[in-house]
Amino acid sequence: MSLSLIPPAYAQSANALMANATQFAPLVLIFAVFYFLLIRPQQQRQKELKRSLSALKRGDRVVTAGGIVATVQKLREGSNEVEVEIAPNVRVLVLRETISSVLQQAAANDAKPPAKAAGG
Repeated sequence: MSLSLIPPAYAQSANALMANATQFAPLVLIFAVFYFLLIRPQQQRQKELKRSLSALKRGDRVVTAGGIVATVQKLREGSNEVEVEIAPNVRVLVLRETISSVLQQAAANDAKPPAKAAGG
């Protein structure tokens, strides 16, 4: 006479394990898609913005979070304030964190884009 309080149910546990795995697979797939399409690109943009803000120099054209295009006039040492010119002889102080992008300036000796052919 065998007293076994827990009957062997190996086949049932394997099926239950597979059922649990198939239930969580879509969630894992959705997370992976969100990570590679949304989270990771945003992290890359933040790193690039941080690099460009640390390399900010006089004469750079920037766009503030409010959409104002300005030219950097003065960087304050030991502070996160930047003096920018938004119009001729109109200078304001902005926080470095409020600069949303640094515009790339074309070099003065770059070739002009080819003109469109006339008529024809």
